[in-house]
Amino acid sequence: MNSMRLDNLLQDLPEAVIHGPKNPLVGALVYDSRRVVPQSAFFALVGVESDGHAYIKEAVAGGAAVIFVERSVQAPKGVTLVEVPDTRLALSLVAERFFGQPTSRIPVIGVTGTNGKTTVTYLVEALLQAAGYRPAVFGTVAYRFEGTQYQASHTTPETVDLLQRLSEFMGQGCNALVMEVSSHALAQHRVAGIGFDVVAFTNLTPEHLDYHKDLEDYFSAKARLFCTAGNKVRKKVLNVDDPYGQRLAEEHPEAVTFGLDSDAQVSVVDPRLDMNGIHGRLQTPSGHAEFESRLLGRFNLENLLCAATIGVQLGLSAESIASALKNASAVPGRLEQVNNTMGALILVDYAHTGDALDKALEALRALKPTRLLTLFGCGGDRDRSKRPVMGEAAARYSDQVIVTSDNPRTEDPQAILQDILPGLTPHLPELTRAQMKEGGGRGFTVIPDRREALTFAVSLLREGDALLAAGKGHEDYQVVGREKQHFDDREELKKAVERREETLCV
Repeated sequence: MNSMRLDNLLQDLPEAVIHGPKNPLVGALVYDSRRVVPQSAFFALVGVESDGHAYIKEAVAGGAAVIFVERSVQAPKGVTLVEVPDTRLALSLVAERFFGQPTSRIPVIGVTGTNGKTTVTYLVEALLQAAGYRPAVFGTVAYRFEGTQYQASHTTPETVDLLQRLSEFMGQGCNALVMEVSSHALAQHRVAGIGFDVVAFTNLTPEHLDYHKDLEDYFSAKARLFCTAGNKVRKKVLNVDDPYGQRLAEEHPEAVTFGLDSDAQVSVVDPRLDMNGIHGRLQTPSGHAEFESRLLGRFNLENLLCAATIGVQLGLSAESIASALKNASAVPGRLEQVNNTMGALILVDYAHTGDALDKALEALRALKPTRLLTLFGCGGDRDRSKRPVMGEAAARYSDQVIVTSDNPRTEDPQAILQDILPGLTPHLPELTRAQMKEGGGRGFTVIPDRREALTFAVSLLREGDALLAAGKGHEDYQVVGREKQHFDDREELKKAVERREETLCV
């Protein structure tokens, strides 16, 4: 077990005030009192639903040698109390020291923005692998390195968990890190101690407004990633097609920009988008190259440009970037196809905001299917304002819409569905299932049970149709109440397709 003296861990916290034993040995960093072991340093984090200061007694009983607090409390006998202005910031800075500053020894790439983060990190992983690196990837889908993978509890894990996993991966040969950086992580200082080599911004649209007080507060959290703090010179990548990216570009003129509709430094000439993917000529400050990708749609072209610009900042040539992007594998749950023999295009996507759904459906409509069917829902205990916005996006592009449950959590599923309908009803009539089966024109229906809804959607498909099952993507669970139940859109669609194909063969 790694251990360090407290004074070595506090080198980045000159404002810390120490009470009790001055320099105990610390053998573990924890923020959950249930995980305390002897010689732990326990950080009393203040969260949305709980306050770690309420669990100090439990931490001491578990053997904690040090307690980090951000307000005055009675110092437990024989335990070192460290007062700091912000325990979350202290956790990040102490963790970087405790784990031997691993992010100072390898290239680290961070990607933030509302949409596209996961796809961009997968593409950058391919760039790094082609350049001879062995990268780890941390993000919404998983925390993984080659054959080792851990389920992602958050898009960006708590600092201790992140650095512990990274140290483990580096012991296995990892020599680069690509990570999604969420607004929550930035607001909570989870990446404060990490030295990034390249940071990138994809876009910003309304999301997480149940956590951030408004869109400007959300943007301010994202913008933290582009500050000049840290022990590395950060190279910056910005999407100047996005108005918030333009704002960042004005604040950071040293950044390399990308875009389709603007005077960007990295762009594409003659882009061609079809059912087989994306083709074009990549333009970069380091040269030009023809490129292609199996990804679909304009928004994925933006993701490809973001990854290409990160490649430019890493010193890669246009030719090597184009080659790596061509060979990059599909991203789980991002316009992931479900094979079938019905002549229909069936896709699963993680789109769970109005903007993400809008972009995915815009991309599919551009492929000119005979009909475009959309199935989606909205998560419970999350930002309610996006529900009618997603409904409106679905109505704008779809011929038929099936509204269903996502992860209702502790909310009434019916109440969530009712919040969606004001975005749909001004644009589409509500149809019965029988009317939809009979091809009753454009409209929507509501089927609260997601498994039943997916099966019904497949039953409607004809040759030339496209079906998008949106909202859950790579997730293999559904949260009902406080219980996480196994549920995977891809599995359910495959079963429904098999049943439909057996029927058609009879």
